This record gives sequence, C-alpha cells and structure tokens, in this order.
Amino acid sequence: MKAKAVRMYGKDDLRLETFELPQIKEDEILVKVMSDSICMSTYKLVKQGKAHKRCPQNVDTHPVIIGHEFAGVIVEVGKKWQDQFKPGQKFAQQPALNYKGRLDSPGYSYEFCGGATTYCIFPHEVMELGCLMPYEGKSFYKASLGEPMSCIIGGYHGNYHTNKRDHHHAMGTKEGGNLLILGGCGPMGLGTIEYGLNFKNKPARIVVTEIDDARINRAKAVISPEFAKMEKNVELQFVNTAASDHPVSDLMAITGGKGYDDVFVMAPVKSLAEMGDQLLAFDGCMNFFAGPTDKAFDASINLYNVHYTSSHIMGTTGGNNDDLVEANALAAKDIIDPSVMITHVGGIDAIADTTQNLPAFSGGKKLTYTQCDMPLTAIADFAKIGKKDPFFKKLADCCATHKGLWNDEAEAILFDHFDIRD
Repeated sequence: MKAKAVRMYGKDDLRLETFELPQIKEDEILVKVMSDSICMSTYKLVKQGKAHKRCPQNVDTHPVIIGHEFAGVIVEVGKKWQDQFKPGQKFAQQPALNYKGRLDSPGYSYEFCGGATTYCIFPHEVMELGCLMPYEGKSFYKASLGEPMSCIIGGYHGNYHTNKRDHHHAMGTKEGGNLLILGGCGPMGLGTIEYGLNFKNKPARIVVTEIDDARINRAKAVISPEFAKMEKNVELQFVNTAASDHPVSDLMAITGGKGYDDVFVMAPVKSLAEMGDQLLAFDGCMNFFAGPTDKAFDASINLYNVHYTSSHIMGTTGGNNDDLVEANALAAKDIIDPSVMITHVGGIDAIADTTQNLPAFSGGKKLTYTQCDMPLTAIADFAKIGKKDPFFKKLADCCATHKGLWNDEAEAILFDHFDIRD
C-alpha cells in the first residue's frame, strides 16, 4: 500500500514523500491516520537527529516517520490481535512505550509508524503494552490531543505531599491548595489550567503567570476567571510578571504569604525555576514540567527549605496508559476541552516546515490533518481569509460560536470540504 508521510533522514532533514508500506505481519496493525498535532518534542528530535536518544543511528538509510500525537481508524488487523481490534474502529495511542527497556517510540524511532502520514503500521510492542486504545469520541483531533493532555494529567498525579507523622507520600496536587503555573499561557499551560479545574484534587486557587499581555488576554478569553469561579468554584488569576518590579513578593502576597502548595514550571528558563522554588509553601511540590534541550541546564534551589520546610522538587515526563485513558475519557465526555490548546490548523503539506520552525510560530498547538493538503492557518485568520474563501468563512463562523476555538463541527466541515472519509 502507498503512504504519504513526512520522514526524517537526519538532523534538519525532513521530506514529504510517497513510498510503499510493507504488508503487515500477523502481529501488526495497519491504520489510517486522520489527525496529528505537532509537539515541541518533535522539533527537538529534528534539531538533534542521531544525537536524540530515541533516534535510530541508521535513520539516513531507514528514515523515520515523525509525529507522535496522532489518531485515526484501524484498517487491517493482524491475526494475533483480531480478538481485540476490528477494522473501522477509531483509535488513540500512547507513544511512550518503554518496551523491554528500549526508548523506541512511534514518531521518533520507527520507519513505518508515526503520525505525519496517511497510513502507518503499529508494531507488535504497541499492542503488547496496551498502547493502542479504542477511542469513542466524536472527533479525531481530541484523541490527538490526548497525548499532550496525558502528560499534564501525569504531572498532576505525579506531584506529591508528605507529613511529619509517617513516611507516606500523598500522590497528586493538594486538594483545596494554592497552585501556581509559571509561564502558563502557552498550549501546555492552558491544558494544565483546564485539567486543574476538573481534577479530583481541585485546588482552591490557580495563579497563572506570563510575560505577554496578548497571551494572557487569549487565555482569559478561552478560560475566564468568571467561568472558573462560577462553574468550577476555583479562583483563577492571571499575572503578567514582566509588569512587576517584585514578582516573587507580589505572587506570594496573593496567598497571604503562605506560598504555593504546587508549582508547575512550564518553560525551561532558569529564572522561572528559581522563582518557583522561592514561592513554595511548607511541604510544597515544584514540578519542573518543561523539558530542556541543554543537558547542563541547572538552577539554584534553596536546600535550607528542602530540609526544614519539606519543599521538594521533581519532574514528570510524559504520561502513562492510565493518564491517556483518563484524558480521552474526559474529552469524549466534554468534561475537559483540549481545544484551548489549538491556535493553528493545516494539512500534511504544512508539517515539515512547521516542525522545523516551530519556535518561530506564535500561538499554541498546531493541529494537522494528514489526509489533505492545507496551508498552516491561524484560527484567528479564518474570518479574514473567509471574505474571499467560502470554506474559511464556514470555519470562521463555526469557531466563532465556540469562543474562537477549534471544535467537533469545524473538523466535520474540514472533512466534508476535502472529502475525507473514515
């Protein structure tokens, strides 16, 4: 079968090309990819090439399909899995395999398995680890965003708190506490707010910092403090720390001097990590969520507080299967809306350039549909383009009724326009 995919041959070497997929083996599954959102982790892979820990050393002769935030439809099932999966099923997938200690992962390591493609083949280890999952949601893009949401969910579950009575670690962010999201108006930050408003250990207060008013204004538009208070009973505040001469003391004052029980650091910035450490409450937990590319990245922490006030610093990388199941279930039931993360939509032809230049693009998540060609387009530009293009006019009107967000109906309009069928 022919497939069209963005494949990586090495550092900064991405090629959109058509090639032949082999016939699946009895322990493999063939799928049709419908949506793939672009992750900063893929940008890091492309910039590092063979130096990346998940990249095979023969990538120059056996290129890998990039993209790991993807969803679609099962097409053909090998004999081994026919009692579990059927053609026509929608699927979501967890790329963090860790199979027998190996770091191989869809979108990083496999010649025939990744998201930036029309069709791909899941190898046996994906199914053996339970990382291919049926998906019951209305739209494919929410299943694509299940992977980044699972990382966020893993962060919330991975935080922990202690006590002076025993050595028990209470897992999860503190219920009824103060939660701080530093650098939190980007796509992952917005997802962190969205989940925090719905987590079983719901905080009493969420404070989100940013250094750009435009990003704060968009964040307020899609997740308003009024909505958080009225619908979720959580106090939500956005703070531009660049506008303050004393950001640490100003943020501390919001809590009445107590500090924050949980802190998420959403960008690999030394000053941000140090700020988070300074703002921890007694028994506070700071999750260094951001993934730096510099292996020598460091920051100063207060070890006095580690000893005497039980502050602790940790980090989570990715989510596990349970986190992804939770993400997909909550999205399918419209309890959480990962749409807040998306600012741009495009086709398979937009993936290579967008991935290689991802930091240069403003906004949040870039969502792509691999069964069509479409320039990467900001949702905010739909109305302008729609003055001359009826397709974008439909998309603009549809998104306008959903707080300017991508949504199930918008995906259906796109599928109809490009005649995309499951």
